[in-house]
Amino acid sequence: MATAKELRELSVEDLDKRAAEAREQLFQDQLKRRTGSLDNPSERTEHRRDLARLLTVKTEKTPRKGSTQVSKTDTKA
Repeated sequence: MATAKELRELSVEDLDKRAAEAREQLFQDQLKRRTGSLDNPSERTEHRRDLARLLTVKTEKTPRKGSTQVSKTDTKA
């Protein structure tokens, strides 16, 4: 999975597509875990974190309704 920095370069539509794929992978992991065929349980943890990373970046990119969002580059130090 890509890093958060790489994900920020993607469009919201691409993030949605990747999030859907990550959810499907988590579902498959859950089925494998219940049937006892999940080889590496840490992969499930990694997939959960990947989905969280995708959703976090998507939330950052989505403008909030009724508020003005100040980016880090707009603030003066």
